[in-house]
Amino acid sequence: MVQAVLAVDQGTSNSKAVLVAADGSVLGTGSAPVGLSTPRPGWVEQDAEDLWQSVLRAISACLTPDVDVVGIALSTQRESVVGWDASGEPVGPVLGWQDVRTNDWCTQLPQAVDELVRRRTGLQVDAMFSAPKMRWLRDRTDCLVGTVDAWLIHRLTGGQEHLTEAGNASRTLLYDVTALDWSGELLDAFGVPRSALPAVRPSDAGFGFTKGVPGLRDGIPIVAVLADSHAAMYGQGCTEAGLVKATYGTGSSVMTPVDGFVASGCTLAWLTDRPVYALEGNIVSSGAALAWTADLLGLPDVGALMALAATVPSAEGVLLVPAFAGLGAPHWDREARAAVSGMSSSTTRAHVARAAVEAVAHQICDITDTIPGVVNSLRADGGATVSELLMQTQADLLGRRVEAADVPEISALGVAELAWSTLGEPTGWAAKRTYRTFEPGPGAGDRDRRRSAWAEAVASVRVKPA
Repeated sequence: MVQAVLAVDQGTSNSKAVLVAADGSVLGTGSAPVGLSTPRPGWVEQDAEDLWQSVLRAISACLTPDVDVVGIALSTQRESVVGWDASGEPVGPVLGWQDVRTNDWCTQLPQAVDELVRRRTGLQVDAMFSAPKMRWLRDRTDCLVGTVDAWLIHRLTGGQEHLTEAGNASRTLLYDVTALDWSGELLDAFGVPRSALPAVRPSDAGFGFTKGVPGLRDGIPIVAVLADSHAAMYGQGCTEAGLVKATYGTGSSVMTPVDGFVASGCTLAWLTDRPVYALEGNIVSSGAALAWTADLLGLPDVGALMALAATVPSAEGVLLVPAFAGLGAPHWDREARAAVSGMSSSTTRAHVARAAVEAVAHQICDITDTIPGVVNSLRADGGATVSELLMQTQADLLGRRVEAADVPEISALGVAELAWSTLGEPTGWAAKRTYRTFEPGPGAGDRDRRRSAWAEAVASVRVKPA
């Protein structure tokens, strides 16, 4: 019987399960969708039980009788928050990372709190992060709280463990990423008691054992846990300063390792024998922008949007700024609102589709422009990277090579690689991975013109001064 790590990648729109052998080969996959609701403008919720059931469905579709699962690895969506009572039952909705119901509360916090957050966490106060969501849930009921990794660990262990991984904890605004512990000052500032939070463990420290999980025997160790964007960086082999990856999902994450903590746009990527930090920029709407545009144009899916966009050579000056829930990095203006500009009587549906594709690429460029030093190339992963048009557009606007990973399960493979390494097996899978390569087309002048037009469009929807 072949041994494998069961890697679960729990994301915003679906849960994936992948059986990964010690040599990195994939022995089985499964996936299941996760529902998402928007009961009010700016509110983005999921059902905690539905999320758990989607994980179980993905696992069931993945398992095969000739594979022995020797360990579990988790890659999870990050800032989303779950609350549950002492019996393990959810007390309310999962507040999604896109949820901005706490934005007004965040803007009223003293400047001193934002400065403290930057010093301790490398982040800034924003409704995307977990602490305001935890405060919102606990204002309504006395409950335990945690990010999605903590919720899945709780369920996988039959309610025996209340644990979280350090990289996920670093996204809450409550975790001191240099002291490597919950910060008492930040807990007080956000009104979240330490007793409600899970204990924090290093990424490879072990997170308990399975108990009562359908389809899995009891006693399988949960070996490794990473946040999904962090797992993608690990899987891409971006472990040294100067290597940059971009994950194209519902939102997008651009990350590059740094040699040490810097108190601006920094996050804890993972914690093993030492902490590894990364500069990161978070885009609120990338894949979501493509889905919205497809729906607006009456198209069945994003694939149809890409096909329509490819029928024209350019957007002919049409610009879509997808600030549906404001703007994330590097602008951080939650009051900004989406807009489509540059249309004329000759504008067609294809031009609007092309503008949506270009909007995703422009937002990535906005972040790479802020990275110190020279970005020689960009390693790309995520579902949208199957689009040749998007990847070529990204290379053209970036003016740099784009290398798209050859596998769609990069986050799952990243955390599985960490798990196998923890179990004592040689890995180094990233060095063996192949990529689809996209070189930028000629025309730096055209690139500069398009980037300037984009900057003007972004400026026109902003409320906060740049």
